[in-house]
Amino acid sequence: MRYWIGAALAAVMALPAAAQELGDDGLHKQPWMRDTFLDLSEDLAEANDEGKRLVLFFEQRGCIYCDKMHKEVFSDPAISDYIAENFFVVQLNLYGDLEVTDFDGESLPEKEMAQRWRVMFTPTIVFMPTKVEEGMSAAEAAVATMPGAFGKGTTIDMFTWVAEERYALDNGEDFQRYHARRIQERNNGSFD
Repeated sequence: MRYWIGAALAAVMALPAAAQELGDDGLHKQPWMRDTFLDLSEDLAEANDEGKRLVLFFEQRGCIYCDKMHKEVFSDPAISDYIAENFFVVQLNLYGDLEVTDFDGESLPEKEMAQRWRVMFTPTIVFMPTKVEEGMSAAEAAVATMPGAFGKGTTIDMFTWVAEERYALDNGEDFQRYHARRIQERNNGSFD
C-alpha cells in the first residue's frame, strides 16, 4: 500500500516537469514556434504576410535559463497568446547543425551563424524589422536583442515594445524608459 501511495505521489509531483515539452533536439517547444527551412528572407516574407514580426530564438540543450523562461514566463497564457498573435518565432540551436540562410545570402550551420551574429549564451531572442536592407545580416538588421532570461514583466514589455515599433518613435522613450513606465502602470493598477 505504501508503495502505491509513494508511486502516486511521485507521479503527481512529476507532472509539471512532464508537461514541459522538449523536442528530439532537447530544446523546449512552444506552439507558437515555427518549423521553417531557416531561410530568413523567406521567414520574414511569411511573417509579414501574416502581419507578424519575425523573431529568432536561440536556445541550447540543457539550458537552465531557457527552462526557467519556458516554465515561469511562457507558461503564462497572456504572454504566450500575445507572442502567438504578434510574432513569427523561429527557434535556433546555439550548437545546432541545421543550415541557416541569412538575409545577405550567407548560409552556415546554426552554431556558426550564432558565432557570426555574436550570440554567446541562451536564451537570446533577436527581433527583426519588417524590412531588411539588401546585403545586411540579421545581426546588423535586428531592432532589438533580448540576451538572457527575464521575468514576465520585462519579457512582455520587450515583445510589446517591438510589436508597437516603439524603437522607431522619436519620443525619446527607449526600451528602458518604456519598461519603467510599464512597471509604474502595473504598480498603479492602470496596466491593461
